[in-house]
Amino acid sequence: MSDSLLTPAANNTDNALSALLIQLLKGVLYEEQHARLWPDLLRLQAAVRDYCRVIGLELYIDEAEGYAFLRQQEPEAEEDTEIPRLIPRRSLTFPVSLLLVLLRKRLAEEDASGGATRVVLSREQIVDMMILFMPEQKNEARTTEQINTAINRALDYGFLRKLKQDEGELLEIRRILKAFVDAQWLDQFQAHLDGYRQHLEADT
Repeated sequence: MSDSLLTPAANNTDNALSALLIQLLKGVLYEEQHARLWPDLLRLQAAVRDYCRVIGLELYIDEAEGYAFLRQQEPEAEEDTEIPRLIPRRSLTFPVSLLLVLLRKRLAEEDASGGATRVVLSREQIVDMMILFMPEQKNEARTTEQINTAINRALDYGFLRKLKQDEGELLEIRRILKAFVDAQWLDQFQAHLDGYRQHLEADT
């Protein structure tokens, strides 16, 4: 078989791999949003992993939830040389951490009850959900401002998505949040929240 007969197929694979890597380096790849790329990702995931490993990244795929993203590889041992980070660590404020945990908990509750696969809340519902656990301040408007800032940050990170609607603002919890807020973080933060709530109840 001549090389000319192999070239188109090889070019197609290279083009598909390039498209996948570019999208993943830009951000999360969603099955629903990137329907043309998703089958290529499943077919070429070994090649994607090999490429990313060279630059210190690893591919995370959740086929059931329909998303994939790149994350930084951590050194396997303390003596290993750490590769310079392409993906910076995010330092989360308390309001943002609180919001992510409460959203993750809401997802878990919906899954446990067999509820809707898509969880949609209004901005007002999220504010009401958070305000109970926010540190008490004399200026209530300041607390609301901090919550709204946290919501906007979660939108920037891709953990929430705005939905088009005629009135109000509806926000969908993205299921990629499950990959970032694991069970250990959820349990630790929940213990912190429970202690804070008990402190509030004792003062009333």
